[in-house]
Amino acid sequence: MNVKNILFSFLLLFAGSSNAQNKQKDPFLDSLSRHTFQFFWDLGNTSNGQIPDRWPNETFSSIAATGFGLAGYIVGVEKGYITRQQAVERVLTTLRFLKQLPKGPEKAGVAGYKGFFYHFLYQTSGLRFKEVELSTIDTGLLMAGILACMSYFDQDNPSEKELRQLADQLYLAVEWDWAMDGQEVMSMGWHPEKGFIESDWEGYNEAMVLYLMAIGSPSHPIPASSWQAWTKTYVWRSHLGQDYLNFGPLFGHQYSHCFVDFRGIKDDYMRAKGIDYFENSRRATLANHRYCSINPGAFTGYSPLVWGLTACDGPGNRNNADPNIRYMDYGARGVAYGYLEDDGTIAPTAAGGSIPFAPEICIPALKYMKHTYPKIYNQYGFIDAFNLNYQHKDGTTGWYDPDQLGIDQGPILLQIANYESEIIWKVMKKNPYIQKGLQLAGFK
Repeated sequence: MNVKNILFSFLLLFAGSSNAQNKQKDPFLDSLSRHTFQFFWDLGNTSNGQIPDRWPNETFSSIAATGFGLAGYIVGVEKGYITRQQAVERVLTTLRFLKQLPKGPEKAGVAGYKGFFYHFLYQTSGLRFKEVELSTIDTGLLMAGILACMSYFDQDNPSEKELRQLADQLYLAVEWDWAMDGQEVMSMGWHPEKGFIESDWEGYNEAMVLYLMAIGSPSHPIPASSWQAWTKTYVWRSHLGQDYLNFGPLFGHQYSHCFVDFRGIKDDYMRAKGIDYFENSRRATLANHRYCSINPGAFTGYSPLVWGLTACDGPGNRNNADPNIRYMDYGARGVAYGYLEDDGTIAPTAAGGSIPFAPEICIPALKYMKHTYPKIYNQYGFIDAFNLNYQHKDGTTGWYDPDQLGIDQGPILLQIANYESEIIWKVMKKNPYIQKGLQLAGFK
């Protein structure tokens, strides 16, 4: 590592440290963290490491949920839920399975292509589920979890050496440059039946960590200029009293921040705005909170303590007795300039994934919702979503999701840990690929 890289690594380790505080231990956060961790530990397939997309209605595994789970095992070790050796064994099981899965351009019988993995995999075989897409962002979230493990499990013993080697091989196999499809910005995915999908990663969203890993790759890098090409598509607006990069569902302001600490580091775009991406996510959280507090849709339950719009499950219309409201099933609920999707459905992960940004409004809301609505909490923490406004055809009121989703449990677990100890952020600051991606993207 040259002098410039050493200096940048040093600056990364201390960026945001002025904002770090010793958090007083909160029994509520302790229990929420433990219950949410158990989702990944109990439900992860012990023979191949795959994490189900949802529970208890399991249908397939989600590669993004598996990525969150891999990083979550680090939290488990740090908090004493599991031993380091238990975590190493589970991570090794996962990485060995992913490495040996067949890959290729075929429509079936493979798990991925060009180093990318299909969005959903059959839980036992690990092969492509039906005709889902080869997903760039979901592979990105999987690789973020893999790189976190690569940097955390750094001991000089055969198991951890093998773990690091497998992690490195899986990351280096991803052909990020292929996924650009000859464009300045990356494609969202590919199907063997019809090629690249039409949508690209444009506008501010959850793709920061995806671009950083692609730019920092030593094997299949995309041009550093791709970051500037992406930021040119950003939408900066004033909305609900906040000036910020607009994106409606809160998950877009959370996913990359689960892995990368953006406090105190800025690219060219944010230097011109005078803030960093962490502050941007705080503003998005405050706008989401204000919208629900104002409650322009007059939905039941919305208040400063019951809020949170993001992508989540929904009640749908099958049992809806109110023809005046059309309810979504799974959908990208959220609010931003020029964007509004709201049917009265609250997702606890919206507040849970934003704890580091605005703990003063997120933690009280989670506590209140758990205490006030006991149906929304079980042995694995919060259910995915609930809707107090929903009128059933049988005359009952209120919808409570029967499921929990891995991609919504992950941000709760990781962001509590980042808020309390910054553990995932600290681990990723040691990763050379993340460092290189940040440098080449222009972060200083």
